[in-house]
Amino acid sequence: MNEILNKLHEAAASPRAQMDGYLAQGKKIVLCAPVYTPEEIIHSMGFVPMGAWGGDVALNRAKEYCPAFLCAIVQSMLELGINGAYDGASAIVIPSLCDTLKTVGENWKYAVPSIPFIPMTYPQNRKPAYGVAYTKAGYERVIRDLEKLGGTFSEEKLRSSIKVYNRHNAAMRKVDEVLAKHPEITAAQRSDIFKSAFFMTKEEHTALVEALIEKLEAQTPAAEKLPIVISGILTDAPALNAILDEMDMHIVADDVAAQSRQYRTDAPERADALNALAEKFANMDNCSVLYNQDKPRVKWIVDTAKARGAKGVLVVLTKFCDPEEFDYVMIKKACEAADLPLTLVEVDRQMVRFEQVRTNLETFRDLLKM
Repeated sequence: MNEILNKLHEAAASPRAQMDGYLAQGKKIVLCAPVYTPEEIIHSMGFVPMGAWGGDVALNRAKEYCPAFLCAIVQSMLELGINGAYDGASAIVIPSLCDTLKTVGENWKYAVPSIPFIPMTYPQNRKPAYGVAYTKAGYERVIRDLEKLGGTFSEEKLRSSIKVYNRHNAAMRKVDEVLAKHPEITAAQRSDIFKSAFFMTKEEHTALVEALIEKLEAQTPAAEKLPIVISGILTDAPALNAILDEMDMHIVADDVAAQSRQYRTDAPERADALNALAEKFANMDNCSVLYNQDKPRVKWIVDTAKARGAKGVLVVLTKFCDPEEFDYVMIKKACEAADLPLTLVEVDRQMVRFEQVRTNLETFRDLLKM
């Protein structure tokens, strides 16, 4: 099992090495910005989709294009692009799922002209028939742009890619369930399992995750620690996960955009594959960047925490992320009504000192032990 975990860690920690490996094989890379991009289309057209969720870097050149109050995930993505960290990529697909993402594409065109920008414009009202049609039109725009880069599209190839991605979704949902029963898997290792998925082909990642599930199911779980549910856009900061492990906290479920939210919804496997993929987006929910005035995400967090036996909820708020900030008030009220302890920590891509986070989590740990 350690061998599998090490491979996942290497991929999560060294995305550039992964990228160079695929380029050396003659494959073309298409970067996928947060939060949801039509990877199935990119995969079906012969490209390797690779996540571009920024990184823990100082912001210098990106400040020439972005005001200070923009989300650090997107700013660091732009900084990495300017610095050449993504050199060799054939294009980047940036979705329109928040105000910051809606603007960064135009900045990208001038700041990183060597990597073409492909917009993916999603509708706010995605569930009605007109919303599905709008999503499909956005996908058709992505297809046309990828064809200019040498990709070829067919419904048959997209059906095959949907099957690959649905299998990967199932594996990730399963590993999430299995990890809830195995406190010996650390927060850092859990992060690697999910983060590595952005930097490997889905075929390769599925094989590793399925092998890991088999190993875990044959292993006797360790004694339970402090079970929690974690929520946010991104929770991959090594210092944050180190503190969670130091506090003996066991993540039994997540509501994280870069983790389980990616895998909750499958595309229907049928002949009209592009329509099916548009319907997949319509069926997605329980996420701060997916409009739903009823906010079922709030109930999902509370219900999942109870179902998994969590003693509390940790919200990891990315600074200046408006959609997550708006939802937090409702999450807090719902957890209080359910008598479920909750705490919030703020993070961004430039944090180097986590003392305030540590103090907050120490207090939270003591509260959960009462």
